[in-house]
Amino acid sequence: ICTDATALIFLITHVFDNKTYGRDRIQRYAQAGHFIANHSDTHPWAHQTEVESYLADIDRAESKLRGFSNRRPWFRFPYLDEGRAPRKRERLLAGLKQRRLRSGYVTVDPYDWHIDRRWKDAAKAGQAIDRDAIRSIYVSMVVEAAEHYAKMSQTWLGRQPAHVLLLHENDAAALFIEDAVAALEKDGWIVVPPEDAYRDPLASVSPTTVFSGKGRIAALAHDRGARGAAAFDHWSSSQEEIDRKLDALNAFSGK
Repeated sequence: ICTDATALIFLITHVFDNKTYGRDRIQRYAQAGHFIANHSDTHPWAHQTEVESYLADIDRAESKLRGFSNRRPWFRFPYLDEGRAPRKRERLLAGLKQRRLRSGYVTVDPYDWHIDRRWKDAAKAGQAIDRDAIRSIYVSMVVEAAEHYAKMSQTWLGRQPAHVLLLHENDAAALFIEDAVAALEKDGWIVVPPEDAYRDPLASVSPTTVFSGKGRIAALAHDRGARGAAAFDHWSSSQEEIDRKLDALNAFSGK
């Protein structure tokens, strides 16, 4: 990541089984000053997995993460799925606490992975690719998603916490992350280290709702009565709306 911003990288550790794609690549991130944390071994859905099996998957990831520099004790739930049932979530959170892991929640969740997937599909199909169009949509997606969740926070929480932006390691991020950070800063955002973000009081507030798939601010807004598309929906987390923007700028053409 070619920016002064420090990233917190949540790892799915089964990639370590690939000798050409695994530990050495992740070690280079750590050596560059980025932080390393647990995102499970196999990326399971919590609501589809028994608690004991889910926690065992976390334990396998923990064992594989031993020895990394810049290791940090956070765990991010795959798919932001915390079990979809109050009792199950309680047991999972108790399991994290027992392992001295803290929730690596997010507050801003754009579908950057969908842009990257469309790009890969277009490349495989031999289509012409307009990289400037993709850059424009990627950057606007990140900035406008941040603004959406900032507005939600102000409306329902009455303040602005330190936000945590979820992005994925992919070609789009590798090419456009600097542009996105510059655009955020131009929009008035200040990029802080992840450890500072997780010192925000938001980290100690546990939502009661099991509506967790849009991040912590959305969950807390739901606790306070937010409902429906007007409160939660935004084009940055809609595959259909992202597709419309890609098509409008003719990002992929031919064949």
